[in-house]
Amino acid sequence: MSPAGGPRPRRGLAILTCMDSRIDPLALLGLALGEAHVIRNAGGIVDQGAVRSLVISQRKLATREVLVLQHTGCGVLGLDDEAFAREIEADAGVRPAWGGGGFADLDESVRRSVEALRAEPALPRRDAIRGAVLDLATGEVREVAARA
Repeated sequence: MSPAGGPRPRRGLAILTCMDSRIDPLALLGLALGEAHVIRNAGGIVDQGAVRSLVISQRKLATREVLVLQHTGCGVLGLDDEAFAREIEADAGVRPAWGGGGFADLDESVRRSVEALRAEPALPRRDAIRGAVLDLATGEVREVAARA
């Protein structure tokens, strides 16, 4: 079933979150289909693909706010990017041109992602970018404060 309306999300919101199959960002945030863009990748981190999608979301599809939503129990939490790259190279014979995006501290990863988006000149609306962490055990979402 296709939602009524066009590709512009009714709430003007874009959510960058993890691809983890345990997360249903619309249901989690009480949103309906058509109310927000959802950009997903491993870890819900800011990478080139996420920036591209968010720039299109803001410039062409009228979103005004961005929520970076990462979560507990993430498969990228603790990932050693260098070891992962060596593993791929040993198996596939090619070193990946991209990094795995591993991080050691969840709150710090959210802060870094928010800061990267706030510093992205191609995004016209950088004033309403926030970060949060979803606790998969409780379902609680808590905002991560920006650096002072």
